[in-house]
Amino acid sequence: MNLIERYKKPTPKFFKLLRNIGIALATAGGAIIAAPISVPAIVITIATYMTVAGTVATAVSAAVTEDEHKVAPGKRNF
Repeated sequence: MNLIERYKKPTPKFFKLLRNIGIALATAGGAIIAAPISVPAIVITIATYMTVAGTVATAVSAAVTEDEHKVAPGKRNF
């Protein structure tokens, strides 16, 4: 499976939520960094980390796919 096929497959519910949180973090961090007001350096540093963490979370959660096969009830998948 190549990368394009992987991104086209369905994403599990938890990772959709994680992707949306990552997008929100990256957006909030970017907005703070780009704000035309002067803020303390620590706020800019935290916003930078928020942007990076949000971007990574979004990219990783977008690459996670659901399994194509499901285990039948009562059977174990070893």
